[in-house]
Amino acid sequence: MAFDKIRIKDIALRAGVSVGTVDRVLHKRPNVSKAALEKVEQALDEMDYEPNVYASALAYNKDYTFVCIIPQHESEAYWEEIEEGVNEATKRRRDFHISLRILYYERFNGDSFMQATSQCIDASPDGVIVVPAKLELTRDFTEHLAALQIPFILLDSYLPDLKPLAFFGQDSFQSGYFAARMLMLLASKEQEIMLMKQLKDGHIGSKQQNNRETGFRHYMRDHFPEIAITEVNLPLGGTREEFDRILEEFFTTHPHVHHCITFNSKAHLVGQFLLRTNRRQVQIMGYDMVPKNAECVRQGSISFLIAQHAFMQGFSCIETLFQAIVLKKEVTPVNYMPIELLTRENIEFYTRTNIG
Repeated sequence: MAFDKIRIKDIALRAGVSVGTVDRVLHKRPNVSKAALEKVEQALDEMDYEPNVYASALAYNKDYTFVCIIPQHESEAYWEEIEEGVNEATKRRRDFHISLRILYYERFNGDSFMQATSQCIDASPDGVIVVPAKLELTRDFTEHLAALQIPFILLDSYLPDLKPLAFFGQDSFQSGYFAARMLMLLASKEQEIMLMKQLKDGHIGSKQQNNRETGFRHYMRDHFPEIAITEVNLPLGGTREEFDRILEEFFTTHPHVHHCITFNSKAHLVGQFLLRTNRRQVQIMGYDMVPKNAECVRQGSISFLIAQHAFMQGFSCIETLFQAIVLKKEVTPVNYMPIELLTRENIEFYTRTNIG
């Protein structure tokens, strides 16, 4: 019998109990004897009954609040695509009375993170998405969520000890290892490679970038230990004039450097400089299919981008909270995003918003 045609009265007749008893079992209400429960469960099993969880959730008519905590960012950045993804998923599920609040914190600022998490707790959310800050601050927050029985998803950085409902992001170590291997298909004869970073007070932007660099250096140490890796810092919050001065000085004093890699989404800072100064002999590998990076790929100043489906990460986080909290379904705990290599030849076929 098809489950969508099974009526409560059919189940009651099969089990030999009242309609009211079946209703209480289906909705997990009390006051059902053990014998009646066993009869109903046996009937459900024999009839291959599956509840219409969507209809039940709609009928429940409850309001749900999800909170997403991410770093402050500028336009055309990785985090902007995350925002687009969470907003689109929320829009898709609007019939289930889901509302979304996005809170921002300043990178490297513990007080800013704590302020955002305090606002989150005050909102009494049903589910939370958070991009981790420092481990101890993130742990304090997630332990508070756990005490309140609020499920949370980690985005970007995987910290399994915090026991999240789920994680979305790349395997950043493998991503960095892959980047090195791809780069060395072209740069195996080089003596030196430039590594562009953006630091603030000597610290890099995220654990994910650190892990990518670790994977990259592991590959280089194991396979090309003779190639020097020279770091160039374009300071966070710097101006184009500052960046141009730093890059001009580097390429003038390192004329034999033909390859650059960066593990953040700002490869276009170097790519645009190369276009302005007509240095066509330098090839760049970077991350993330943000518009400025994509344009540099089209114009040839960035040779490769590694994409990680930021839009899909944001969309999937909301969808996972929806599945777990609204529909009461099991969800996949660890969700690694694909590691995809984009070039001028295939970048137009990359669909970052392919959600079906």
